Amino acid sequence: MQSKVGEIYEGKVTGLTAFGAFVKLSNGETGMVHISEVAPVFVHDIKDHVKEGQDVKVKVIAINEANKISLSIKQALPKQDDGEQRKKKFSESGSPKGNSGRQPFDRQQRQSTSNSSGSMSFEDMMAKFKAESDEKISALKRSEQRSNRRGNK
Repeated sequence: MQSKVGEIYEGKVTGLTAFGAFVKLSNGETGMVHISEVAPVFVHDIKDHVKEGQDVKVKVIAINEANKISLSIKQALPKQDDGEQRKKKFSESGSPKGNSGRQPFDRQQRQSTSNSSGSMSFEDMMAKFKAESDEKISALKRSEQRSNRRGNK
């Protein structure tokens, strides 16, 4: 039986790399879970989240022309509200698990710092960032040119 995009399957982790985990599906096919698709939190070290030989549920998120299967563990998880996910990320001491006590810079904080007038798409935020960066670089170059002219007199 061939895997279908959007379907959830049982599988077993057969190998770990720095960039993801290989999973053998119950139908015999093998796919890869990229490190960004392992958990709903930032994954610094994949070994903190999955182990070789572990049984996992995965969702097929893509199959390319070469029949390579892209999988996701986090998309196979049951949907939870944002508050429940945050509670799970934090240990009893109030600091994020595996985050050395640093507070995460979450989506809500990013939006409030980059956009106070409502929600913007990622592309809009990137365009705004690029425009602001270009303005700053231009100002620096003008300042540098003025100081060079003053120094040559």
